[in-house]
Amino acid sequence: MTARRQAARIAALGVVPLALTTLSAAPATAHGSMQDPVSRVSACYAEGPENPRSAACKAAVAAMGTQPLYDWNEVNIADAAGKSKQIIPDGKLCSAGREKYKGLDLPRAEWPATAMKAGTHTFTYRATAPHKGSFELYITKDGYNPTKRLTWSDLEAKPFAKVTDPTLKNGSYVFTGTVPKKSGRHLIYSIWQRSDSPEAFYTCSDVTFGGAAGAAGAPKESSAPAAPAPKASAPSDAQIAEGAEKSTVDHHGHGDHKPKAADAKHTQHGRKAAEHTKRPETGSNVEAKNAKAPTAINNSGDHLAQTGGDDNTTTLAIGGAAVLAAGAAVLFTVNGRRRAARRGRG
Repeated sequence: MTARRQAARIAALGVVPLALTTLSAAPATAHGSMQDPVSRVSACYAEGPENPRSAACKAAVAAMGTQPLYDWNEVNIADAAGKSKQIIPDGKLCSAGREKYKGLDLPRAEWPATAMKAGTHTFTYRATAPHKGSFELYITKDGYNPTKRLTWSDLEAKPFAKVTDPTLKNGSYVFTGTVPKKSGRHLIYSIWQRSDSPEAFYTCSDVTFGGAAGAAGAPKESSAPAAPAPKASAPSDAQIAEGAEKSTVDHHGHGDHKPKAADAKHTQHGRKAAEHTKRPETGSNVEAKNAKAPTAINNSGDHLAQTGGDDNTTTLAIGGAAVLAAGAAVLFTVNGRRRAARRGRG
């Protein structure tokens, strides 16, 4: 085999790991939001980010802008790792401590709400990028005051519903739970903690007991005045599709839209900017590296995702490919010089 062919072969071997890494280490992110009862961010998106109808959604847009509503399925912390209560500060539960979604934390008694009854309830969670994991649902204690910022102590100590890897049906996780007896206005807080990644997602769903959502106000135990509460509605498939072009969320194969030039500032090496992947600012947090992977489809047609490589894997593979390519170049140069020397002696 000639030196030229040896060099070409070594260079090709260096490129192969790089190509395989590009395919296997492509990031995949879970996304979603509570559909029943409707989460705050979903309800406001369904009203229309540019012209929301309810006073609460208008106030949310005034506080945070319209982009967070187009990114309704991205209220997350990439490195939560089961420590949600430790890393999300009081008063910022609905935004998961993220400045981007701060409008969801506004204390108001007229957030669009879902009528709720005590007893067995079927919950649905829209999953635009499903992953294995567990859901925990908490409800506020008696005496909850919606005109004050939500704190961890406002929630019952234990979740009233908890499920691992629930059924995925028509693009939504579906599971049942027993809702405790309550009266007046309350809030259901959900934590979706992935088991194949430290990433977790959060929602706040306003609910009312004992009457129509439109007539519910603060509970009798609180001093907050009663206020009209419009009925919450989840976004339809058509609304989700229509707003996809304005979303900066990359679903990586789960109904994602094509990258746009305007999204460049939100992307770093194929993943979202740091604001998407870091914990709330607490003074000691470090940006997480979110393990992600391509999507697989099971026999029922529902999407499930598998764990994949992280950015370190990509970096190592690229480094290895570069070393092999450099070695090939050196070998080619040395052999060329030897041939030249032999010609000179001849």
